[in-house]
Amino acid sequence: MARVALVTGGMGGLGEAVCIKLAALGYQVVTTFSPGNTKVEGWLGAMREQGLDFKAYACDVSDYDAAQECVRQVIADVGPVDVLVNNAGITRDMTFKKMDKVNWDSVFNMTKPVCDGMVERGWGRIINISSVNGQKGAFGQTNYSAAKAGMHGFTKALALEVARKGVTVNTISPGYIGTKMVMDIPSEVLETKIIPQIPMGRLGKPEEVAGLVAYLSSDEAAFVTGANIAINGGQHMS
Repeated sequence: MARVALVTGGMGGLGEAVCIKLAALGYQVVTTFSPGNTKVEGWLGAMREQGLDFKAYACDVSDYDAAQECVRQVIADVGPVDVLVNNAGITRDMTFKKMDKVNWDSVFNMTKPVCDGMVERGWGRIINISSVNGQKGAFGQTNYSAAKAGMHGFTKALALEVARKGVTVNTISPGYIGTKMVMDIPSEVLETKIIPQIPMGRLGKPEEVAGLVAYLSSDEAAFVTGANIAINGGQHMS
């Protein structure tokens, strides 16, 4: 029976690349999308044309109860979750001086309802998608950088708790990847401020990050846990 992989925010960009890669490796892929998204059926249809039978569930991952209900539905319809990729995220950039109340949401909401089952079955992979800006900080992103840095603290603590149970927990910290969110940055800023900071001289590709996710999802990665793996073209080395 195929293992079940749940990828939050899997429609488009990095999430879509991860879904496609995991499906190619034989996983039954399930993704979440924001409630009210009207493009779901079109996206699922486009995936089916590529021979990819994905399942998609509406879920506000920042809402604990909604996340619990979503996972319950996935387990009922598809089966227990073996791989969780916490990918969903947004940016709300502004300087700290202008920043009002922000929501400091955690990957906890989606991880909590799947982790115990992984421990009971003696196998599981939890992969948290962070950011280079969680490692080095970024102007106007005190909220985003704090959340992404905190994500790896979550990873390390949980990895210690479940390591003996066959469950690994890791963080991936991509740099600037050619997704819609990054491409929405004005081209002048990309070309004069961002790309010059990347030793490889280009943006990363979603497929390159998806390949790393695939490795961490595999049996071969059973001895990798509590790690924060940078994939940023050399922009930040630690």
